[in-house]
Amino acid sequence: MSRPRLGFLGTGWVGRHRMAAQAATGLAEIVAVAEPDDTCAAEALSLAPGARRVDGLDALLREDIDAVVIATPSAAHAEQSIAALNAGKAVFCQKPLGRTGPEVAQVVEAARRADRLLGVDLSYRQTAAMGAIRPLLDAGALGHVFGVDVTFHNAWGPDKPWFYDPKLSGGGCVVDLGVHLIDLALWSLGWPEVTGVESRLYAKGAPLADPSRQVEDYAVATLDLAGGTVVRLACSWGLQAGREAVIAAEFYGTEGGASLRNVNGSFYDLRAERHHHIRAEALAEPPDDWGGRAAVDWLTRLSQGARYDDQARHLVTVAQVIDRIYGR
Repeated sequence: MSRPRLGFLGTGWVGRHRMAAQAATGLAEIVAVAEPDDTCAAEALSLAPGARRVDGLDALLREDIDAVVIATPSAAHAEQSIAALNAGKAVFCQKPLGRTGPEVAQVVEAARRADRLLGVDLSYRQTAAMGAIRPLLDAGALGHVFGVDVTFHNAWGPDKPWFYDPKLSGGGCVVDLGVHLIDLALWSLGWPEVTGVESRLYAKGAPLADPSRQVEDYAVATLDLAGGTVVRLACSWGLQAGREAVIAAEFYGTEGGASLRNVNGSFYDLRAERHHHIRAEALAEPPDDWGGRAAVDWLTRLSQGARYDDQARHLVTVAQVIDRIYGR
């Protein structure tokens, strides 16, 4: 496959941003766009003048396309991904891939059965900051990494009502932001087994009382890993954080430490450092245009003929940890 033919399902801000990143590579032909909002559709078509607008997923799948890029509300991700995979299309989907572990497992199984490349927009792996830290972990340069702290506080929170409906979202800040943190921690360490999970979930400053009717806006969790490493996770929406966002992945080892941290409350500017007790060594600094890299990485592999990648099984691993945090 030299230039895959892509269809886009959902072209809000995120969908258009990923479309622009993929279009800029010249690796794909964007054939069709399925988007109910006229303004969003028009802006998407301005990015891909040769594409045409179609009405929904079924119509998109009738087009002569090789793959579908999905950026729709979370409730639809699993069903839409499975439909595309069953139609023989590769899929790149926004996170979360599903609302629960079983939903994600069904999508991964559909990709395996169809032998099609499945990608999810877990974009923090692709940052320059993690690109500098991951080799240190792989080489054992920090010694035994016994502690990992991962944090994502969004001082605003989502602006779409469906995020706050557990039936549509699958949960609150954990499934929205924690998915990045869990993936980043476990991926960085080479996917060790999670042997224990403890969590505390809050809504509006009180313990979450009824997860079927309300979503958490603050969560802390501890993950015990095989080999003795402990991961401490914290995430929130609407926290009185004094800045727009607090984002960090901090690794503590017997021979040193390393950190990814956002700069001045930015959602996008990330710095990486290596730590030698009280001394910090800069590894990566902003600016770094990383937002579309996961989409481009998937497209690059697709254009090279990649089919099902068994690393997709770790999408299920992350979803199962999220289920354990929720106690389900």
